[in-house]
Amino acid sequence: MADLFFENNVEAIEAWNTILFDKFVRFRDALTVGLGLHGDATLERHPPPIGARVLDLGCGFGDTTQQLARMVGPTGLVVGVDAAPRFIESGRQEAEAAGLAHARFLVADVQSDDLGGPYDQAFGRFGTMFFASPVMAMRNVRKAMRPGGLLSMVVWRAKQENAWVYDVEQKVLELIPHVEKGDQVTCGPGPFSMASPDLVSAQLLAAGWERITFERFDAEIRVGATLDEAIDIAMAIGPAGEIIRLAGDEGLRKQDAVVAALRELLAPSVRPDGVYGASSSWIVTARAPA
Repeated sequence: MADLFFENNVEAIEAWNTILFDKFVRFRDALTVGLGLHGDATLERHPPPIGARVLDLGCGFGDTTQQLARMVGPTGLVVGVDAAPRFIESGRQEAEAAGLAHARFLVADVQSDDLGGPYDQAFGRFGTMFFASPVMAMRNVRKAMRPGGLLSMVVWRAKQENAWVYDVEQKVLELIPHVEKGDQVTCGPGPFSMASPDLVSAQLLAAGWERITFERFDAEIRVGATLDEAIDIAMAIGPAGEIIRLAGDEGLRKQDAVVAALRELLAPSVRPDGVYGASSSWIVTARAPA
């Protein structure tokens, strides 16, 4: 398995700490509401007990870290970890303002850095799909767990099962042919890198985890409060923006045509409270050896 060889996360860290951070700040509310449905479903099924020590993988702004901290209570501890310092600083400031002294934050590369511990549970809401070497990362997480500790993470299923992304991508590709990324920075393997249960279970087994399970979770998520916002998000963060960015001058030349095409595509999905699209994820669990 090629993943067993060392690869680093330098490119992904650069992307998340620069262009992606700025874009996520701009659309934070829309993104956390939409993605939150999948994270909430995971925590409803696998809630950490009062007093537990929890590691929040790829915590981003730290909204899940705060959520977990409220679940475990002041006798517990939650450590939000992310490789992008700007996300961690934002999370730290907000948790402090919320009075959650037992929510702490750590700038670290999950693949290689000391994560502290031991933890009773590790949780990840769409934060584990971007590792250059998932086996290395999951092995490092497992080493930070107590014997029998629980890993619960939610990852996207196949892109074709996520119409909110796939339909937009296909519409844009009708106008702009796919372009290789070259030397431009991206978020790493990408959000659908853990869509295959066969692949992910093999990675987890190689990393030393046991009792691996997958549960499918489907939900319609809000992809924008308005049609204009949904288009802006698709153009900035979604596949439309990525295709246009990688296409360079050709992408910029066709930008207005892309916006018009997306308006036509997304208009039927507008509801009184926003624009919705079908989404599908895997809720994955595994146990550290007892």
